[in-house]
Amino acid sequence: MGFCHVCGAQDPLVEAPSPKTRRGAWLPDAATAEPVELSRVSDMGAPRIALPYPELNRILGGGLVPGSVVLLAGDPGIGKSTLLLQVAAALASSSSTDASPERGGVLYVSGEESPDQVQMRARRLEIRGGGLYLLGETNLEAVLHWLGQMSVSAVVIDSIQTLYSEGTSSVPGSLSQVRECTRRLLSWAKEHGTPVLLAGHVTKEGDVAGPRALEHMVDVVLYLEGERFGANRLLRGTKNRFGATHEVAVYQMEERGLVEVHDPSRALLSHRRGAPVGSAVAAVVEGTRPLLVEVQALTSPAHGPVPRRVVNGLELNRVLMVSAVLARRAGLPLGGQDIIVNVVGGLRLSEPAVDLAVALAIASSFREAPLDERLVVLGEVGLSGEVRPVPQMERRLREASRLGFRRAVVGERGEGAEAWDESVEVVEVATLREALRHALPRRPREDDSAVAVASAAGGTS
Repeated sequence: MGFCHVCGAQDPLVEAPSPKTRRGAWLPDAATAEPVELSRVSDMGAPRIALPYPELNRILGGGLVPGSVVLLAGDPGIGKSTLLLQVAAALASSSSTDASPERGGVLYVSGEESPDQVQMRARRLEIRGGGLYLLGETNLEAVLHWLGQMSVSAVVIDSIQTLYSEGTSSVPGSLSQVRECTRRLLSWAKEHGTPVLLAGHVTKEGDVAGPRALEHMVDVVLYLEGERFGANRLLRGTKNRFGATHEVAVYQMEERGLVEVHDPSRALLSHRRGAPVGSAVAAVVEGTRPLLVEVQALTSPAHGPVPRRVVNGLELNRVLMVSAVLARRAGLPLGGQDIIVNVVGGLRLSEPAVDLAVALAIASSFREAPLDERLVVLGEVGLSGEVRPVPQMERRLREASRLGFRRAVVGERGEGAEAWDESVEVVEVATLREALRHALPRRPREDDSAVAVASAAGGTS
């Protein structure tokens, strides 16, 4: 290299002697742990710290585990700091759920905002702040110094990308800094049995900013999703060493902060009036919770050489596949149509069970014919036009029945399947054409020339 990248010295590099490689040289002088038979290991762990938020407790698996490190990731402005401040205030104001009677306060380390800015947010959220201590610091060594001077029950770091360690020469937010700071905070949390909550930014691709190894280092990874200027937020758990993964909770951003929605299906469909054209309702399962979501689609004759495909809340390639199957297997001339698909409420869905809802919403918009107001559709669409059944059908139908849906179009099951809830009339279909025939009866338009124009633009089936 010609120089030292740490101190800048121009002296030539000198090869250092290699460490001893003899057998057993790496072992410590005194072993700190002994092998224990699995049957003799006690399952009586430390009690969880229950929060006054039932939905968040459910995602965490029953509450915060002492000594755990939780990463809350999300886009800037989505509400991470708001949620963490609410959790910190709840932990500071309540000590009855902690197993330790000597429980101290909560340290909130803010590297992005000054204590005055955090106080302004706390005033808006009506948080008094008793037992909640603010520290505007980005130096990890200074943070650990204050943690050694205080007796705290939890630590909040907002955010991990702003911390830096003096032992690492790179800038804050770099791969080495994020990894080193997380490693030392993880060691401190395990040693003292105190939960640490980290806020993390995400990239344009939706991944946690910094090294991917950050997600592997922490115990719990939560993603806060939703439209920045919308009211709904979806808190999704993608990793949990102490509970089930892929659990979700729905929040609404209000004047006093993020408020849990205890009946998300009803809230997501609360603004649905009647049976609008281009709208279909699907039942998806997020973790252990079934949710009813509305999928909207709009088709319009394309004015450019290449028809546009705009998708919000779904995977673009999945919608392209469904529209292609509609054109080739169901006879809908969509080649000359702009197609816009949106999931109401700002949710992001990846489950194949929503395929049939996307197909019927597109077909409803193209034919200008609404679906039945009390119809729910469930099914995965294949490339040959077949409609496959989806798992956990009984739970999905039960949720639909609870909200007043009385008819369901689903993928055809095999022989010998158990009967479903009789409160919902279930229509099993084998192909996409059959689903269109049952769910969307063809209605002649008042102006047949519109059909002719669309067919000429999209070609014949």
